[in-house]
Amino acid sequence: MTGNGRGSGDTDALREEIRRTRVELGETMEALAAKADVKARLRSSADQAKDRMREQAAQTVARVRGRATQQAQVARVQAQEKGEVVRRNPTPFAALAAGAVAAVIVLMIVRRGRR
Repeated sequence: MTGNGRGSGDTDALREEIRRTRVELGETMEALAAKADVKARLRSSADQAKDRMREQAAQTVARVRGRATQQAQVARVQAQEKGEVVRRNPTPFAALAAGAVAAVIVLMIVRRGRR
């Protein structure tokens, strides 16, 4: 140190540089410690994978529910349309029902004759 005051400024600058170096060294050590902690890294990776899977599952469930709702609405509309067709012209369906009854009667007669 000299008597002109320069030594004090150099010392302060040197101390500041040492302080910054210590901070940087501390940060570097923390980063290295985090990388060396394999269990924590694996746990973190597993947690991230679980979160991604949960999110994908939720999206899939929402998509499937949406499609099911759409299909249910389409089926409801089609059933209403078919019901309206039957109400307007019940003859083909009545003939079909009569044919089914006749088939049952014929089967009963044939079975009775075999005994």
